[in-house]
Amino acid sequence: MSVSVHIHDGPIVPPNEPRCQCAGAVVVFEGIVREMESGRRISGLHYQTYDPMAHRELQRLAQEIMKQFELLDVTVAHSRGFVAVGRCSLRVAIAAMHRKPALAAMDGFIDALKRDVPIWKNPVWIADPASAPGVQS
Repeated sequence: MSVSVHIHDGPIVPPNEPRCQCAGAVVVFEGIVREMESGRRISGLHYQTYDPMAHRELQRLAQEIMKQFELLDVTVAHSRGFVAVGRCSLRVAIAAMHRKPALAAMDGFIDALKRDVPIWKNPVWIADPASAPGVQS
């Protein structure tokens, strides 16, 4: 049983990680930056983290979820800094003996992460050329 937590600069590149040999299920979630935020186009998201607390909270949440669902392994990677549209900013991999606890754990972990971990996303807006000074429609 293990927990691994990492905060990376920029986008997350999925690793070729070995699978736990005794796992009957491995669930992987990748959060991808989409091109629209609040109805406006973006070039990406800039993530701010309070690193010491973010790392500590991610570790705590991963350990809690591991114990609650009797998981075999939890690996978490979250971006800091700029992540372009279409790139991965969050990757969570959970290994368990069976699929139901793995799926339930993933849902609970992501909800807790969004609620408790000091990581903030700020959209990098794409300027609307029609709204630039001196442009008339």
